[in-house]
Amino acid sequence: MTLEEQEIIKRYRILLGGAGIGSIIAECALRFGFENMTIVDGDRVELSNLNRQNYTEKDVGEFKSESLEKRLLHINSNAKIKYHNCFIDSQNVAELVEGHHVAINALDFASDIPFLFDSVCRKANIPVIHPYNIGWAGLVTVLKPDSPHLSLISETSEGFEVKMAAYVTQNLRFRNTPAYWAEDVIRAYKEKIDEEKAPPQLSVASWIVAGFCTQIMYHLCSDRPVKIFPDFYFASVLNENL
Repeated sequence: MTLEEQEIIKRYRILLGGAGIGSIIAECALRFGFENMTIVDGDRVELSNLNRQNYTEKDVGEFKSESLEKRLLHINSNAKIKYHNCFIDSQNVAELVEGHHVAINALDFASDIPFLFDSVCRKANIPVIHPYNIGWAGLVTVLKPDSPHLSLISETSEGFEVKMAAYVTQNLRFRNTPAYWAEDVIRAYKEKIDEEKAPPQLSVASWIVAGFCTQIMYHLCSDRPVKIFPDFYFASVLNENL
């Protein structure tokens, strides 16, 4: 990395939409040299978050975005971290997106807001990184203003994360690199979907995803090529041959 690239990275403005898996991405990016971030999340830290998100027991009950800002500044007090203790919605999304170089869409697909977020970023010519935690594996895909929409996977937000995971495992089979364990997880989850259980998420995948996102942002800000949706990044710590 050149000195010029280091300066570019410091000034590169990241919008973090969601501070769940986004909390791990933020720390990984900060330790790489990205110092300019805006964090947006209206959720508070829950005990159940601690197995995979970047919080401690002392943070439980506090706003995620505010707790994350404090943690990042403890790592690098020179960083320029802004936070908003609010949810992204149709009224504030355009204002929040404005002025950033890249956005990370780590929003819950509990509504169509993640799609709206992508749409607003597309109009503002801002690339969007989508991270997914698949238990033992990390998955990331990147949207650019001229790339296809995620509507290729599904036009509705209901069960979107599982649909995305299924899309990836089907592609891995086509590439002759199947992830049978992931297919089993998806199948088991679909069978129990009426129980309203969330797909399994582990800290292992959060850090895999964080590494992908940090590399992608480095490539974007230094004009290096990245994989664009419908292509994706996928890595697992499981070895199917063992």
